[in-house]
Amino acid sequence: MAKICVIGTGYVGLVTGTCFSDMGHQVTCLDINEHMINQLQNGVMPIYEPGLKQIVEQNVEAGRLDFTTSYKEALNNVEFAFIAVGTPSSDDGEADLQYIKMAADSIAENLDHPIIIVNKSTVPVGTGDWVSEIILNKNGQNTPKFTVVSNPEFLREGSAISDFMNPDRVVLGSTDPVAAQKVADLYEALRSPILITDLRTAEMIKYASNAFLATRISFINEIANICESLGADVREVAKGMGMDKRIGPSFLDAGLGWGGSCFPKDVTALTHMANTRGAHPQLLQAVLDINQNQRHRAVAKLEKALGTIKGKTIGVLGLSFKPNTDDIRYAPALDIIRILLKKGASVQAFDPQAMQASQAEIPDLILSQNPYDVARDADALLLATEWNEFKSLDFNKIKQNMRGNVLLDGRNIWDGQDLREMGFLYFGVGLPQPEQLA
Repeated sequence: MAKICVIGTGYVGLVTGTCFSDMGHQVTCLDINEHMINQLQNGVMPIYEPGLKQIVEQNVEAGRLDFTTSYKEALNNVEFAFIAVGTPSSDDGEADLQYIKMAADSIAENLDHPIIIVNKSTVPVGTGDWVSEIILNKNGQNTPKFTVVSNPEFLREGSAISDFMNPDRVVLGSTDPVAAQKVADLYEALRSPILITDLRTAEMIKYASNAFLATRISFINEIANICESLGADVREVAKGMGMDKRIGPSFLDAGLGWGGSCFPKDVTALTHMANTRGAHPQLLQAVLDINQNQRHRAVAKLEKALGTIKGKTIGVLGLSFKPNTDDIRYAPALDIIRILLKKGASVQAFDPQAMQASQAEIPDLILSQNPYDVARDADALLLATEWNEFKSLDFNKIKQNMRGNVLLDGRNIWDGQDLREMGFLYFGVGLPQPEQLA
């Protein structure tokens, strides 16, 4: 079993460190955020991820997992140092690598033995070489032997533990085949396909994968918009497409667009990389534009149904960018709420996990106790995030509580025909529109 340090205790770092410890490795998770480390040492999770708290507690109790803010302590005699810090987007779309640099500098300052440094963060192509340069420039000829290996993550929030333990593939990139194989050995028990390639190709695989998935979603949303104009049902269109083995059914659910910490940042960063090297990422730019347009189309539907947004009360079900997470980064719901508030609406919302963070971002947002409280005196109700508890609501109670009758199902999870028979003015995404607005 290996001794591992994981730098960064966000989604990727905490899940990575916890899962490696659950596989029997000795893991120290490091973060310079003292509050976050204090929380973890006291059993308080800084993020919401189903099942994570129990696995953390089990491995802390077993003595395989601990937390620190000290690089000297975390790097003591470890064989692998995984860098899993954030790489947020800067104003021009370029990935901000300040936390990568801080991690590389700190590793260099505390490095006193041979080590394999593993880039787990999503980083621009060429970052592995850059990390090597930082460490060499810091220590010169006195630098202990080290190798940088790229090991991009493919974890989905809400199912990150399962994704780590049951990966579709493990991608590794390095100029040192022996070091790459040592990292591969860490994953051997998972019995997943392992692809070993060079550093830059491994880094590119991550960006290309996320960009392709984002493209599929934007594609089906564009098809959904065309379906609305022609009276077709995008759900059946997607089903028919997905039966083709060359296409498959995944990521063909029309809706309000994608959000979260990965797709927006990675597609934007890849677009920036292409532009700076003289390439012309026309498709990627269209993917971004279509995604943003979905938010505005939702508001336009509400505006057309209500006559005006100003002075209306809109209820919003769901705030996180997807179910089973409290992450609101680039969440469609928050973009739509900001537009509604700017147009003079009052917005009340409920989410099982993301309400506190959402109100911190949007102070004018009114928080509700449950879905039925959201509907109270609302002129329209928007489903923005498809949490399971929103799939089987008591719509008689919803109707009694609402002032109006407009329902916008931003995820196509409700039965529109039944709801129209109940007297609701129901809209989905990519579905035939009510005759009233034809």
